[in-house]
Amino acid sequence: MSEVVVPQSDWLEANGRYMAAAVAWVRALLRRRLPQEVVAPPPRRLGWRRRDEPIRSLEDPAGARAAMDQAAEAMTPPPALIILADRLGLSPLERHVLLLCAAVELDTSFAMLCAQVQGDPARPYPTFALALSLFDDPAWDVLSPERPLRGWRLIEIAQPGGIALTVSALRADERIVNFLKGVTYLDDRLGAMLTPLTAGEGGLPPSQQAAADLALRQWRAVDAYQAPPAIQLLGPDASSKRAVAAWIGDALGLRLLRLDPALLPSGPAELDAFARLWRREARLLPVALYVDADAADAAQAANVERLIGRIDAPVVLAARQLWPHTDDAPVAVDIDKPTPAEQSALWGAALGPDAGDLADVLAGQFNLGAGAIAELVRRERLASDDDGAGDETARRTRLWDAARAISRPRLDTLARRIVPRATWDDIVLPQAETALLHGVADQVGQRAKVYRQWGFADRMNRGLGITVLFAGPSGSGKTMAAEVLASHLRLDLFRIDLSTVVSKYIGETEANLRRLFDAAEDGGAILFFDEADALFGKRTEVKESHDRYANIEIDYLLQRMESFGGLAILASNMKSALDTAFLRRLRFVLDFPFPGVPERSAIWRRAFPAATPTDGLDFDRLARLNVTGGHIAVIALNAAFQAAQADGSVTMPMVLNAARIEYRKLGRPVNESDFRWQGAVA
Repeated sequence: MSEVVVPQSDWLEANGRYMAAAVAWVRALLRRRLPQEVVAPPPRRLGWRRRDEPIRSLEDPAGARAAMDQAAEAMTPPPALIILADRLGLSPLERHVLLLCAAVELDTSFAMLCAQVQGDPARPYPTFALALSLFDDPAWDVLSPERPLRGWRLIEIAQPGGIALTVSALRADERIVNFLKGVTYLDDRLGAMLTPLTAGEGGLPPSQQAAADLALRQWRAVDAYQAPPAIQLLGPDASSKRAVAAWIGDALGLRLLRLDPALLPSGPAELDAFARLWRREARLLPVALYVDADAADAAQAANVERLIGRIDAPVVLAARQLWPHTDDAPVAVDIDKPTPAEQSALWGAALGPDAGDLADVLAGQFNLGAGAIAELVRRERLASDDDGAGDETARRTRLWDAARAISRPRLDTLARRIVPRATWDDIVLPQAETALLHGVADQVGQRAKVYRQWGFADRMNRGLGITVLFAGPSGSGKTMAAEVLASHLRLDLFRIDLSTVVSKYIGETEANLRRLFDAAEDGGAILFFDEADALFGKRTEVKESHDRYANIEIDYLLQRMESFGGLAILASNMKSALDTAFLRRLRFVLDFPFPGVPERSAIWRRAFPAATPTDGLDFDRLARLNVTGGHIAVIALNAAFQAAQADGSVTMPMVLNAARIEYRKLGRPVNESDFRWQGAVA
């Protein structure tokens, strides 16, 4: 669809001449019907003419009509009134009625003329009765609400109770009056609910370009006599769907305007009014509607379906899954983020020739769209110019941190972000478990090389993520190990809050899990399921409906874990309680044993920060206390508070006293000889 009104000064000037002649024609028709006693001799006004035609006065209906025709013939595109009549299907009479109503808004003298012609000073406005008596070929169907004047809301009717429709006041819609003057803009009643959707720079990646071409071919293949079906762009990534939609809009010559379903009116009358106004705008302007239905709830989705059913204009519908009930044969394509290879190419193109392996490193960890990649590189360049830090290490750090921040999942109440503070120097594990933990970190770092460069991703449809089980008693270091991995990999760590994920309502647990995994798919986060046996427990024999739905939840979790592309850590002190199907899907299983004396000695040596004042601590003696690392941390902290209260250093009696308190908390028997220090009870 081409632009309706070209915003050029010569066209606007010509349209102004046409409207002046049109208003003069209506004025002449009204003056001709005035009673003789109120007719004053008008000033002579000259109309536009060809050189071979005689001069005619604009006060003469024939002369004004000739001036209208001459102005219209000289215009390309034609006058706005003719364009509007063609686009909205107005008959000649309806076009004249609209012109009469618009003339009242354009020339203040028309109100008095209308009152004089109708013989009533209280009626300084046009009516259907006046129009039917004024113009040739009157037809009663002009009053019908199904005809364009009322159907498209081109005129407003003020009809108080008891007043006949034919003598009710008519007024041209403000948006339509401005259109007739050549002023084009989106109707104010729609503008507050719509935002422009613009295409990004650089075009689409090949995979998205292929999907966009497919959608465009299907849409153009629809029979011209049918209402255009909605183009459905499916998938979880909203930014990629917006980029494809913007490209489709450019290809069709349409400007896309984005609608949030939450802003749609819920009442039937208000929704119908919105649909009518949008249909009108879609005929007057080269615009199309982009409905962002990704986050629509059930009520909002129903409103969207009703809206699409009421507008026969181009619509692009962004949704996670197909809406088959909107059309008998919908035009639908799946839109994914650029492939890893395309993302690497996008990073490389944005970073320039000195990118090195940075493009592969970033593409291997983070799953970002073309627009996000270009914006991150642009911001990094501005940051490096501002602070003068142009070295390669600083550049890598800034880009990695920026990509991690933009990929950070929005998990609301489903998870809590943990700021990792532990490092490899803080954790104490047996040699075999330490080696396995390093193996987990190495696999996360080398995924891009193995999966993409070495071709393993071409053979595997799922299982590209890394799932790890940390099994061991409470306090044996499982959470610390997760922090170590997050700190080493420089990724965000999210502890899953099972109390908010698991729901008693059917289907809600699966919905929460879907939100959880989908939000973490972009690669910037590690999911940490603490006390995982509560969620990953064994399936049971179905004896009642509750068992069946519980098993469905576990089945869904099994499938979603296998398709998850990131790092997920399950922690449990009841390894035997996990469903055996999960064990097959685990890449690593790390057993965290109860620490022995050598491990406890090493943990005690790390328990007190370097800034903590200590005096004569015997770590080998403390290692004989049979507690895990988690309890050692609690004992050390309590002893530090005792020392702070005494305004002194942490001593062995303080530590042993804190240990005695911890034993009692755990319900263990306290042998006072274990807590004596150099002959004194702590």
